[in-house]
Amino acid sequence: MASRPKLMEKIRRDNTSKLEIIIVGAGLGGLGAAIALLLAGHTVHVLEGASQISEVGAGIQVLPNSSRVLISWGMERMLSTYATRPKQCNMLGWKGNLISSMDFHTYTRECGTPFWDFHRANLHKCLQDRAVELGAIIEVNTKVVDVVVAEDERTADVVLQDGRRKAADLVVGADGIHSKCREILLAREDPPILTGDLAYRLLLKTEEMMRDPELKGFVEDPQVNYWIGPDAHAVNYVLRGGELFNMVLLVPDDMPAGASTLEGNVEEMRALYKDWDPRIPKLLALCESVYKWRLCIRPTLEPSWSHPSGTFTTLGDAVHATLPYLASGAGMSLEDGHVLGLCLARLTSKAPEQKKLALEVYERCRRARTERVVQRGNLQQRLYHLHDGPEQRKRDELLRAFGGVDGREVNFGERGLEYGADPLAWRWGGVGKWLLTYDCEEDVEAHWPKQSGPKYSASEDVVRERANL
Repeated sequence: MASRPKLMEKIRRDNTSKLEIIIVGAGLGGLGAAIALLLAGHTVHVLEGASQISEVGAGIQVLPNSSRVLISWGMERMLSTYATRPKQCNMLGWKGNLISSMDFHTYTRECGTPFWDFHRANLHKCLQDRAVELGAIIEVNTKVVDVVVAEDERTADVVLQDGRRKAADLVVGADGIHSKCREILLAREDPPILTGDLAYRLLLKTEEMMRDPELKGFVEDPQVNYWIGPDAHAVNYVLRGGELFNMVLLVPDDMPAGASTLEGNVEEMRALYKDWDPRIPKLLALCESVYKWRLCIRPTLEPSWSHPSGTFTTLGDAVHATLPYLASGAGMSLEDGHVLGLCLARLTSKAPEQKKLALEVYERCRRARTERVVQRGNLQQRLYHLHDGPEQRKRDELLRAFGGVDGREVNFGERGLEYGADPLAWRWGGVGKWLLTYDCEEDVEAHWPKQSGPKYSASEDVVRERANL
């Protein structure tokens, strides 16, 4: 059983080691990084191009590896007000037959931290409030168009759309999947990769659901449900203590070239699921309007996440955007920010060599892990969307088999099951052992070079870790 995370205490620094840091982007990743860097004792200025700080009205699942980060930042009490703790996750066939389940409470005890479901706006606001409480300066309407490294390579300027420039010891690009910072670092355009899927996201008020005997159980007994079927799947769970019901429908991408978010046609959405489990059409009948999001990925950033000077780095979706099919995109961004903060907490001066080392260790800790998440998300896309037939039946057999022998210390090989092959990926037989149990502090400690050891080189370790994926 894992231990509870240690609460971080804010480091007090003088100007000899306190960095002036600019974070580009005030999304979940940018605000998380702000918290971690402030706890590390640095000064943080967050620049957001939009006219206001906001998040889309949709649900988000926070897995134990991510709740561990949030708890270590001292946010458990404020987040508990908004969190729903689902009992379990259910995998259902597209006609509604239960295939297999995962007991979240058992995994919570094993991991030491919980599964939480949030309205995304509540999680975002809590991160913003915590960042401000720690001393972050957040500025909206400040669109960054360039990052210019100084001639002495000790600082960098962000250039704003209105022509102003702001100097920093470190610039952190946390501006999402359509990242300008990524393209600045690469010195070329670099659009995200299409996946062939899009997501309809909708929130339903539960009042009408409670009037229907077939639907009220979703509210009264909070669980996460996945329906998996031909070319599509559906996910739902309760938010805000039963006040709202979150649904995400994942279907083939039919959006025009260049679009990323569009208003959806409710009747068109309903038609895609008309032959599924009758409860889904019932739920969709309660929906009056919907938006759809094109789903894209970014496998990683080559050759490096950071500028060689140590004055400019990137994190989150700007580097490694993934399909949401492992519910780990935001979690990876939060981990990125935490690891970056832990690395920069070790600075004893503002010397370029120290910054470079911190960024090398940051990338060493994060690159292979985030690549694995992107790859597994791609695999989940295929597993969830199988048509009825031999492959689908084999998938369902695996779901049942792994569910019957689930346990952290189980030797799956002895039982004729291949470790990692569980289609319910969060379980120990899937990727749970390395995904859910990750500890940022332990990873940084393990990868930080010892004073007596050889000169640290990130590139060799990245190659070795990739070879072990």
